[in-house]
Amino acid sequence: MSNQKKSEKGVTRVNRSAARLAAVQALYELEMSNAPLDAVLLEFVRHRWENNEGEKLAEPDKALFLQVVRGVCADKSNLSVVLDEALTGDWSTERLEVVLRVILFAGLYELKTLVDVPPRVVINEYMEVAKAFFDSGEVSMVNGVLDKMAHVLRESEMGAAEGRGGHDQG
Repeated sequence: MSNQKKSEKGVTRVNRSAARLAAVQALYELEMSNAPLDAVLLEFVRHRWENNEGEKLAEPDKALFLQVVRGVCADKSNLSVVLDEALTGDWSTERLEVVLRVILFAGLYELKTLVDVPPRVVINEYMEVAKAFFDSGEVSMVNGVLDKMAHVLRESEMGAAEGRGGHDQG
């Protein structure tokens, strides 16, 4: 058996991490192309989860992938308001680079909606996604914005997590 912890459904942390990365890529494609949501989702599920040599990549948790992409698309206006409140100085949602914006939208969506996932896990996972695209400045911004919003959206969990030392797996 691998060293990855499996849930009762057989989904590992690697599967969930892959789903988050794929969700950000799909959200980026949706932002840049204005393609229909279902067409982009179908393309990812059928074609994108292999590398250029045809090898299978880590199988993303399809349920999480679909939930995050559909959820962000359905709640984008509310997520924009929440994100604008979290940004400081002259920053606004519209001013953010597209990849950074969709990373933050996905993280905020999970913090608001997926209450079974500890907030520190959400923050850490989207920091890892940010590292796939950016250097430290943007990764720090993802950390700061999601941490700030986790303290607002999931205050009781953040206080409890800090008291325990904080970093759960999930």
